[in-house]
Amino acid sequence: MIEEIFLLTLRILEFPLYGEVKVRDLILAILVIIIAAIIAKFISMSLRRSLTDKMRKDQLELLLKFVYATILLFAFASVTPILGVNLTGLLVAGGIVGIAIGFASQKVVSNFLSGLFLIAERPIKIGDQIIVENVAGYVEDMSIMSTIVRTYDGLYVRIPNEKLFSSNITNPIANVARRFDYQMSIRYGDDVNKAIEIIRKVIEDYPFALKIPEPRVFVDNLGDSGFNIVARIWTPSGVWLEVKMDLLLKIKLELEKNGIEISLPQRVIWFGKSEKKSA
Repeated sequence: MIEEIFLLTLRILEFPLYGEVKVRDLILAILVIIIAAIIAKFISMSLRRSLTDKMRKDQLELLLKFVYATILLFAFASVTPILGVNLTGLLVAGGIVGIAIGFASQKVVSNFLSGLFLIAERPIKIGDQIIVENVAGYVEDMSIMSTIVRTYDGLYVRIPNEKLFSSNITNPIANVARRFDYQMSIRYGDDVNKAIEIIRKVIEDYPFALKIPEPRVFVDNLGDSGFNIVARIWTPSGVWLEVKMDLLLKIKLELEKNGIEISLPQRVIWFGKSEKKSA
């Protein structure tokens, strides 16, 4: 009985549907499509979990549909030879059209792929301050095709993702701390050691000047008008600009309070005496 069922099954599988295509070929093609659909669903779910907090919902849905359809398209193309469908002519025509479209949409595809790489790498996120070539400001929005930056003076700038991905991106607040330097000059007649102590004291008393890394104050060189002093100070990145603007004025006022003045550019002009001519 089992042998008869087995032989009947073989006959059904070998039953010709049309041309050389048999029932087993149709079943195999259906299985390939089903497996491809399962794989596409699994990949889509994985992408959804990993990209939910990195992309807008509408962009994520568009990306998932694109991935799902691409996998099914490849699966369908792989089973057409089994079903006896000749895609040679269609592929040739599609190839010509694809080349033409490819040249026309080269920038679009490049921006799209760059957007995916930026989402995966995440060098920046919405709210970050960035500097890209001559554009500096806050990241307002990130999409698959472009990134929107609001400059410090309020301008709206759209940067294509291809340009953003291939450029050097400076993120001033990516690190917790950031350093700034002051260069100041005091008169040669003033006590340089006292000046350094005053500057250090002002820095130590300032609440946003970090103790680690330790600030450094030293004489850099002897200038034309006085001692050139350099102060290097670390501060939290989020308040870097405010601290840099505020602390300099405090240092200047404290130096003047102690009788130490910032030197002004000076030049000494020497007039040589002319020799008296003998009679």
